[in-house]
Amino acid sequence: MPDLNLTLISHPLCPFVQRAAIVLLEKDVVFERINVDLSAKPAWFLTLSPTGKVPVLKVRQADRDDTILFESMVICEYLEETQGGPLMYPQDPLARARHRAWIEFATQTLTDGWQFLHAVDAATADARRTAFRDRLRKLEAELGNGPYFAGAAFGMVDAVYAPLFRYFGIIDPAAAQSVFEGLPRVSSWRKTLAARPSVKDAVVADYAERFRDHLRQHGALIAA
Repeated sequence: MPDLNLTLISHPLCPFVQRAAIVLLEKDVVFERINVDLSAKPAWFLTLSPTGKVPVLKVRQADRDDTILFESMVICEYLEETQGGPLMYPQDPLARARHRAWIEFATQTLTDGWQFLHAVDAATADARRTAFRDRLRKLEAELGNGPYFAGAAFGMVDAVYAPLFRYFGIIDPAAAQSVFEGLPRVSSWRKTLAARPSVKDAVVADYAERFRDHLRQHGALIAA
């Protein structure tokens, strides 16, 4: 058995954890994964995580104490800099900066998408769908011929957006169509990401049912 030098502390539904898991899987890194209950956070987890959030990556070192990393992109960039496997960023500094800018753009895009999915009334759902589609239109204008964000190679931007797009393969297809209609490049990108082995394997086998249960528990209109 290989040494398990990396432990990813996780929650089954967290999209930010999925970013790190996808990068680990893309780079074929052996790692341990421990899920925590964020509704009843254990004391050991709160000791490790300064923010009380996941993901957290524990890095074991032979000659010193374990190092704890938190925040998804900090973890992803550490993995990019220290692990083998395919590069997740372009080598050209300007292209790399552009990719990081679109990763930053993902933060509010995820927020708008999440608020649409969790809307409990039609007015809020319509407003959040509009806000989300406005951001997707900007992505549509930026995307090339694909199949991935930067062309033929899967990269960090793809790893960041894949967890967001995953939601829309779980909800009612008609609701998803209302979001992605008229956005052919984003729609194609979403389907390509959904088929990627690392994206599939970044979540537990019953993820879809867990997420539907989550929406029902929160009274989301889309789950009705």
